[in-house]
Amino acid sequence: MDTLSSRKAVVTDTDRRRFLSLVAAGAASTALPTQALAKDKLKTSARIVIAGAGAAGLAAASRLSASLDGARITLIDARMPHYYQPGFTLVGAGIKPANYVVSNTLDYVPSNVDWLQETVTEIDPEANKVVTDRGKSIPYDYLVVATGLSLHYDEIEGMEPGLIGKNGIASIYNGPDAARSSWQALSEFIDRGGRGVFTRPGTEMKCAGAPLKYTFLAEDHAMRRGQRGTDGRGGNIEIEYFSNNKSLFSVPIVAEKVRMLFRERNIPVTYERVLTAIDPGRRIATFRTPEGSEEQPYDFIHVIPPMRAPAAVRNSPLPWQTGNWAAEGWMEVDRSTLRHVRYPNVFGVGDIAGVPKGKTAASVKWQVPVAIDHLLADINGTQSSERYDGYTSCPLITALGRAMLIEFDYENNLVQSFPGFIAPLEELWVSWVMKTMALKPTYISMLRGRA
Repeated sequence: MDTLSSRKAVVTDTDRRRFLSLVAAGAASTALPTQALAKDKLKTSARIVIAGAGAAGLAAASRLSASLDGARITLIDARMPHYYQPGFTLVGAGIKPANYVVSNTLDYVPSNVDWLQETVTEIDPEANKVVTDRGKSIPYDYLVVATGLSLHYDEIEGMEPGLIGKNGIASIYNGPDAARSSWQALSEFIDRGGRGVFTRPGTEMKCAGAPLKYTFLAEDHAMRRGQRGTDGRGGNIEIEYFSNNKSLFSVPIVAEKVRMLFRERNIPVTYERVLTAIDPGRRIATFRTPEGSEEQPYDFIHVIPPMRAPAAVRNSPLPWQTGNWAAEGWMEVDRSTLRHVRYPNVFGVGDIAGVPKGKTAASVKWQVPVAIDHLLADINGTQSSERYDGYTSCPLITALGRAMLIEFDYENNLVQSFPGFIAPLEELWVSWVMKTMALKPTYISMLRGRA
């Protein structure tokens, strides 16, 4: 029986020692000087523009800075704060405060990189230039596009970001304040009782495991407050998940594991449902289904908006022209090298890349070194053999104190970074602590080009 007591993690002294050794290794890597990981710097006068100063853009800037001597590297992004987006789910579930995910972009910009605090609004790969929102035209020899993606709440009728935290509406993706407001709405719902509806958009999205994590965490909070009855049956809280397609996760074996866990915890799943409208006053959600529109009442709803490439990319020649990623504007890059298929001096890394997997911070950690290695090889007149195999990591939280460390590649093969220690489909305390404690130091090391 899946009772509250059975959900408590069992932790051995060996678990603790092995985990602490991993944390120590990560902390040590943050202290390494960037130059220690670089070979002799490559002399060049190349002009390199990086569009976007999120995780991918900052990691690219750090690696280029450490590898080149004489290059003109320009990083373009108007946003001053930097958001640790893998932490949004933790804030939205009351596990971390909002300031846990906020730092200063300036802290990660190398001294020999010019940071232009404007926004790229036009990309002209034919003329090898970008244009900013202030009308500046900046030429380049190489362009690294790391713009991330854009959230489109406007595509859900009746929904706008100002509603987050009100009328039972949550949405963790719209920044730290939205995540904090989402936790307030979730906590009030759990105390009050009723029907909770959890959604996933019909587009590609960043961290596709987040909708599942948030559902699991909401259910576990309700269980711990005595609102779910015995083993999730009875009580004052209903938790229901609405999947946009016929599966719960892109990796079949993981999808089946999640399905089994949902069944054990009495979380019904309705497939092929995409949220199209919301009526906050009546607390009615409208979904698109294969048969037409369908209304669902709710007391609490987690809204995840459609996600697309930013307008600067969508309106440029860079997106895929046909295929699965054309409509949403993702960049047409080679999935192994992250180099643009039609513009060889352009690379796309992070969320903007139109590849089968990879809209996570863990993917950035593996994508950026590959793309930068190919860029450096071009400057040096050589060729790079580096390849990105689609590695993606999802620390899938299933309860407070437990998570599964899901790692996989383009072919949906499960990959294990810690074989014999962390089994990917087991709910473990150590995977939970990696998500809540160890990953952020590694992430910061990545921003500085050291991981």
